[in-house]
Amino acid sequence: MKQWFAFALLSVLVIDAAPLSAQAQSAMDDPLQKLSSDFWTWRAEYAPFSGDDVNRIDRPRGVRDWSRAKIDAHRQELAEFEGRWKQLDASGGPVARHVDYRVIGSALSRVRWELDVNPRWKRDPTFYIEQTLTPVVEALTVPGPYDEPRSREILTRIENIPDILEQAEANLDQPPAPFATVAAQALDGARDRLRKMAGSLRPQTTLTEQELAEATDRASTALEKFRAALEQRLPSLPANTALGRDAYLFFLRNVALMPYSPEELLAMGRQEWSRAVAFEAYEKNRNKDLPPAPLARNIESWVKDTASGEAAIRTFLHKRGILTVPGWMQHYTLRAMPDYLRALEGFGEMDDFTSPSRLQENCIRYVTEPSPKAGYFFRATAQDPRPLTVHEGIPGHYFQLCLSWKHEDPIRRHYYDSGPNEGIGFYAEEMMLQAGLFDDRPHTREIIYNFMRLRALRVEVDVKLALGEFTLDEAAQYLQEKVPMDAATAHQEATSFSTAPGQAISYQIGKLQITKLLAEARMKQGDRFDLRAFHNFVWKNGNVPIALQRWELLGAADDVPVKP
Repeated sequence: MKQWFAFALLSVLVIDAAPLSAQAQSAMDDPLQKLSSDFWTWRAEYAPFSGDDVNRIDRPRGVRDWSRAKIDAHRQELAEFEGRWKQLDASGGPVARHVDYRVIGSALSRVRWELDVNPRWKRDPTFYIEQTLTPVVEALTVPGPYDEPRSREILTRIENIPDILEQAEANLDQPPAPFATVAAQALDGARDRLRKMAGSLRPQTTLTEQELAEATDRASTALEKFRAALEQRLPSLPANTALGRDAYLFFLRNVALMPYSPEELLAMGRQEWSRAVAFEAYEKNRNKDLPPAPLARNIESWVKDTASGEAAIRTFLHKRGILTVPGWMQHYTLRAMPDYLRALEGFGEMDDFTSPSRLQENCIRYVTEPSPKAGYFFRATAQDPRPLTVHEGIPGHYFQLCLSWKHEDPIRRHYYDSGPNEGIGFYAEEMMLQAGLFDDRPHTREIIYNFMRLRALRVEVDVKLALGEFTLDEAAQYLQEKVPMDAATAHQEATSFSTAPGQAISYQIGKLQITKLLAEARMKQGDRFDLRAFHNFVWKNGNVPIALQRWELLGAADDVPVKP
């Protein structure tokens, strides 16, 4: 492994090179690459939509189907992929091939998780909000105006809503009452919101006013019927939301490829929470005589401040020898949220990280007017947009995803689990703080430490919700008091963690895995250790679980769970 630093730097320099046709053919002749290609083509068509933004993918156009017959077909198709994977022999080859083999296993396990271990399609009504309204949000985060194909796809997604909700009523089998309550509350006023969306959207499309109005009216009726059915069922629904220990361990071992037990996760989170509280206390005491940090005056000033901050971050990364920023990398930008997106706030992340087919476009985060009454994250970042830029833009998610999308190994271009992606985003926040990026704004350092408190608490909330030690309301109250944060954001976070166990731990645990990896690489390499080369490797392979990165980087496989 002595040559890994040189390889990491070289790979960044050649990342923009077009792959040779012979190389592409050779890859397709490889059974492992062929399995990956077949799987990801299938996955693009059938993967459920998610309120998260990191795992968005380019999808073929058309309707989606969540009928029992289609779900049974997916099980059969998954079994065929699993059979192909188990028949492959990765033994005896280079470590990189072992890593590729295990990440494909992670992808297959995620589908098994979605279909059978945490089957949200039959236990979570909020899942069907994500399959109906979230797809519309995703289509609209790509900036308009929309040409004929995009306009027709938007219309198709709206017209698909009634069919999916009919399938939801047939599929949902005694969903937990808290999930049904959250879904019903989220759909309150859906008709008015869709009408507002349609009215402001129509001029940006090739659609006629009538066809858009009729489609949104049918969708609204279906959403209202779904909401009423949930409310009617509420008295008879079970209260327990916990998925259970066995299911949680399946996720940790087979999807996230994390070596820790739930109890170890809790201990790690509690230790980090104590550290964050202490550091925040030091910082607040240090800054106690400073005036409060002002919010951005308006969206225009916020947009300009973000642009100048992003440029400064790029320069900072280069001059401090932290991370290579390729010349082809576009920019992380803010933009005023259009009215058609504003009408659907809450049904998806309001950003556009672009995609593998749109690398020439800027990333966009849509924002509304800065206000002291805004939610936890946006009130903080309206004081200083750089923490948001660092986590989501450069060097965070947008930057990492773009690097990974251009990876010369096609297997590593895809999302597998949030552990490495969110771990990198969270790691970047404190790494940039320690490097001195926020020295000019002391109150921003307080924000970073408070963010650290939240991410540490997310571990405890995630684990305890999954194991049944917290109810959803108890989790929300815990976050509200311990971060502290506003009630609406706390409840939103708790709901997300309860319906999708394992995602909330990814920030803190992923970050701890990266810092452990850095420490081990530093000690092994000694004076030859190169921080920029280390980061280049981790960021470029930012879709690969950290335990597998450690195996490839250091030759240490002891953190990799045993193959299922």
